[in-house]
Amino acid sequence: MRYPTLILSMICLAFTAGAAYAEKRVAFVVGNGTYKNVAPLPNPSIDAKAMASALRNVGFQVVEGTNLTRDKMTERLLDFGKKAQGADVAVFFYAGHGIAVSGTNYLLPIDADIKSEMDVKLGAAINIDLTLEQTMGDAKVKLVFLDACRDNPFAAKIKSNAATRSVNVQTGLAEMKSGEGTLIAFATGPGQTALDGQEGANSPFTRALLANLTQPGVEIQQAMTKVRAQVNEETNKGQLPWGHTNLIGAVYLNGGPAPSAAAASTSAPTAVASRPGSDVELEFWRSIKDSNKPEEFNAYLSNYPNGQFRSLALSRIASLESGAKDSNATRNLSKGIDPATFKDEADQTTEDQIGLDRGQRRDVQRRLTGLGFDTKITGQFDQSTRSVIARWQAARGYPKSGYLNRLQHKALLTEIVAAPPTASTGEEPVRRRAAQPQRQPQQQPPPQQRQQAISPGPDPAGAGRFIGGVVGGMLR
Repeated sequence: MRYPTLILSMICLAFTAGAAYAEKRVAFVVGNGTYKNVAPLPNPSIDAKAMASALRNVGFQVVEGTNLTRDKMTERLLDFGKKAQGADVAVFFYAGHGIAVSGTNYLLPIDADIKSEMDVKLGAAINIDLTLEQTMGDAKVKLVFLDACRDNPFAAKIKSNAATRSVNVQTGLAEMKSGEGTLIAFATGPGQTALDGQEGANSPFTRALLANLTQPGVEIQQAMTKVRAQVNEETNKGQLPWGHTNLIGAVYLNGGPAPSAAAASTSAPTAVASRPGSDVELEFWRSIKDSNKPEEFNAYLSNYPNGQFRSLALSRIASLESGAKDSNATRNLSKGIDPATFKDEADQTTEDQIGLDRGQRRDVQRRLTGLGFDTKITGQFDQSTRSVIARWQAARGYPKSGYLNRLQHKALLTEIVAAPPTASTGEEPVRRRAAQPQRQPQQQPPPQQRQQAISPGPDPAGAGRFIGGVVGGMLR
């Protein structure tokens, strides 16, 4: 009778693991930091990206964004609201500036310009209560994390323009009550301000969430107890996260509690139950393995303290930290690089705006190959080239996407190509035009042996290149 019992236990565990990952899980993750009318915050975009990655790795479909205007935030919220309909678990995470006016909390887009209470109520800021009700009201479990308790930058303006009556503008955010099936967590207590953390890293609150929220087999309220303890200790009791919960059942973001001793006594059920997590861990590692940001490897270690890539992650962190000075030198490969190159993200739209024809795409591929990022020189940006561009971006400290924008393209053109491409590419060596001496007619080799200098500037055969570019563009 023992073996039928074991087989039944295995089947139950398999269905349990499958059910956990069959849940409909949706998350909204946004970090706003580059404010136009007040001092910027350095870390919300880093917080948001790390949180989005952590949630994806435990089965969430994530609607995310960084540094969004009012219109862009509205677009993301509408998308989130549609996806969250009928969700088993919906998560709302926001990092950035928030404001509390007359007991109501608002989130601030980066283009917010608030001078009075009227500006807030007429839509310059986003009402949190209404937003949660409209986007998450249909979800069975609602988890809200607000790392938005920074000092209110618009408070003085609102108070100075409230000449006719008293306006209650709080420091930090106001207390909120949660409805059934809801957990709301603030970075600190009502009316208090939270720390943004060291520039280039996660805030204390987000760092604690990343370390505890998706731990295997940890219930959400137990995780939040650990979050409060970690933040309180890290800030020397200067900041204590606050929350309100009305959950009516246990919630696990990364698998339920350990199985019973009888079921756990065999190795086969354990393998069945852990396989989805292993696939998620592998995908997480693939997404960060070429990163040059220590915080992303720390996020991996937080989620998988005994993961299969633990030693590699530790080694990569040590390498990045010891090579910080070398990294700064890398960012100065060419003088005059626009600082925005290290911040502005690229995508298909920004690349289309450059208007690269086939010849210019070949130029990009030749330069990348000459810089040691080998790729085929075809004039087409296929998936292989996209991966190479992403590796180049990561090595230079630019936002890694596999696409180019004007600033990144300009930076690539200014780099000195030290090594020519291999002979197998059938392409000529790449040189900077500025470094190439002008040839005299009697010194020119036969036409079949000439090598073309690649340069972003004009050349003597301008008319021919113009016609070639037009034809090339038509054939793309």
